[in-house]
Amino acid sequence: MITLVLILPVFLGLLSFFAKNRIVNRIALLGTALVNIGVAASCWFDYHWYWMPEGLQEYFRIDSIGLYFFSVMAIVFISVAFYSLSYFRQHDFSVKQESLYVLEILLFEIAMTGVIFSTHLALLWVFVEATTLSSALLIYFEKKKSSLEAAWKYVFICSIGIALAFVGIILLSIGSSSIDSLFFGDLYKYASEINPFWLKLSFAFIFVGLGTKVGIAPFHAWLPDAHSEAPSPVSALLSGTLLNTAFLGIFRVQEIFVYAHQESFTNFLFQVTGFLSLMVCSVFILKLKNYKRMLAYSSIENMGLLFIALSLGKTGIFIVLLQALAHSFSKASLFLTSGNILYLYRSKKIDEVNGLLKKDPRTGWLWIVSMLAIIGMPPFPVFLSKFLLINALWTHGLEWLAIPFFLFIIIIAYGMSKTVFKMTFGDNEEHNSRTKLNLYAYLPQIVLLIILLIIGIYIPQQVLELINDIVNSIN
Repeated sequence: MITLVLILPVFLGLLSFFAKNRIVNRIALLGTALVNIGVAASCWFDYHWYWMPEGLQEYFRIDSIGLYFFSVMAIVFISVAFYSLSYFRQHDFSVKQESLYVLEILLFEIAMTGVIFSTHLALLWVFVEATTLSSALLIYFEKKKSSLEAAWKYVFICSIGIALAFVGIILLSIGSSSIDSLFFGDLYKYASEINPFWLKLSFAFIFVGLGTKVGIAPFHAWLPDAHSEAPSPVSALLSGTLLNTAFLGIFRVQEIFVYAHQESFTNFLFQVTGFLSLMVCSVFILKLKNYKRMLAYSSIENMGLLFIALSLGKTGIFIVLLQALAHSFSKASLFLTSGNILYLYRSKKIDEVNGLLKKDPRTGWLWIVSMLAIIGMPPFPVFLSKFLLINALWTHGLEWLAIPFFLFIIIIAYGMSKTVFKMTFGDNEEHNSRTKLNLYAYLPQIVLLIILLIIGIYIPQQVLELINDIVNSIN
């Protein structure tokens, strides 16, 4: 099955690129999305079964946490795939442009899948670098001056980060010379044999490198530009899936420290950068004039939440998994809906969008409900994850951190809700006529929000069992 999700998109992407046919483009895009959903669904019943050519089996594996993040990615990707049909229609792209978009987005999807299923640290690094190259093309897809600047900034900063991560891998190899392996399984099994000095030094480089890709403060400079300048469906993938895959890389490296009983060193770094990310978001979100940049800074906040939760050990792993899923779906819904707003108003400026509920009621309500989902209004699952995170801070004797944590999330919630309500309510005579988009401009967001409501009210037993399996697998 891993072979299917890694090889089939290459074939379909190349077929789409050379055929230059609208029907082929849609078959390639939606076909890949449906295959991902099918593979994820079948793995939920027996996620230890897979097939790979001999020689590659040890490099790729579907484990519990890999299945979880792949499932989240598959749902976000199929939402983006269906929304892309509306995106094509909104911009009236030529067949050649559509084919190029399909090829680039499928290559991006393959790279993220490779990160999720890699069992080898160096191989994971290769796929992380591949996500940078493939997604940079998508950021520049609309070929605007601002998107070109954002793409170059993204490539430059993330490439430096990835280079630092490579140095970290070399340092880890020096410290684990007695193990002579970079397979995660071996690193976990013999973690106690790794020289603590080299282990900590390597993490400093890997943390900065992959942390840059995650978009955590203070390594976040690329994120607001890239997310705001990319096409809206691409922004949904960048925020909803790319950040998760980079975070998964850090999660797997963190496990080495858990098995080596050195996690106190990494936990401090997670807490500092996590709270710094919340502070950065709370400062900027009150002054932003671009609604897509607002969503980008919200992603920085949510990555900060993941880092803080990860620093709390097993208690925080459940929060990490719930928050990652909730952020991916709600942020994907917000970015896809922002694509509707951009089409309706031809502007990303907050001050130029008014009376959205009268201009297009469906988009207006999706914008409001998606915002409520991301800031953590009950019964959406972000409310539960934030509540559990505050409770975990108290139980770990970090109650003094609960006060600034609560203050930051209140400021961020206020900033986002103020902006969203300003855009949706009111009356702008210039935009008071109602406009209808096609079904694919609304349906993906509706499905994502329904899934969030279901999980917020009652987490399905099978999902809960998988989460518990991941938590219990940590040493």
